[in-house]
Amino acid sequence: MIADQINHAREVNPKVRRFPFSSPMESLASQARPAAVLWLAGFFQAARLHRVVSFCASSRALSIRIAQCFLLNGLIFLGRYNDIAKHALDVVKSKSLVLTQSLDAHNITETKEQPEGFDRVALGIGEQVYSILLLTIFFVEVSVIGYIPYFGKAMNFLLLSLMYAYYCFEYKWNFFAVSLHERLDFFESNWAFFAGFGAPCVLPIFFFSPLISYGFLAILYPLFVLTAAGTQAEQVIDALKPAHEGKLQRIPVFFVAKRLTTKVLQLFPVAQKEQ
Repeated sequence: MIADQINHAREVNPKVRRFPFSSPMESLASQARPAAVLWLAGFFQAARLHRVVSFCASSRALSIRIAQCFLLNGLIFLGRYNDIAKHALDVVKSKSLVLTQSLDAHNITETKEQPEGFDRVALGIGEQVYSILLLTIFFVEVSVIGYIPYFGKAMNFLLLSLMYAYYCFEYKWNFFAVSLHERLDFFESNWAFFAGFGAPCVLPIFFFSPLISYGFLAILYPLFVLTAAGTQAEQVIDALKPAHEGKLQRIPVFFVAKRLTTKVLQLFPVAQKEQ
């Protein structure tokens, strides 16, 4: 409103400086289109479950891992998700689905700037510990937000979608040794895409009882890990840039979790020194 008044005064009197900022509603409207386009893109990428059939048909080891997850999903086979992602990526490369111009291919070749030997192992362990603590705090944050009246359920759905999307892509990023800083930056810069990708995984939670919904989730989760392994997220996002007028603004999804994680690590002098 104020911006319109100043711009109208600028038309009447050229000496009046044009107001350079848009109103909050205009800013929100400019973000609605890119957010919707990227959300739908992420949703449809997650829904391409036919990739699972193709991957399993091309890898016997992958078929065995998937069957194990279906039959005995739980702590015993939790580590199998890493194997699932690894075998899926092997199939991707064997089918010449090139990863060029993607975040993963960019980082897998850039090893000369990474530390070697014990320092590299220590850095990897430190990132894993930080990542586990960060996601644990984020999960608690998401659970608490779900109890907020009126808009709590909607926020809970959005944040759960983001969380499960991050889980699905994390196995792929670990395989390509993408640093924690780079994956968080890429994730927060393209939050709408990942919110759409995680939505199909979270939908059963809002339509069935907790017991049934988490049973569905246990079955579907390894399938979405496979789908994430075959999704060239950066290529899809870059290809959609001409489809929307504005650029999606980054949202610091993990801001609170990062701050709390840092506070927790500061309680341990050794961890603080390494950080």
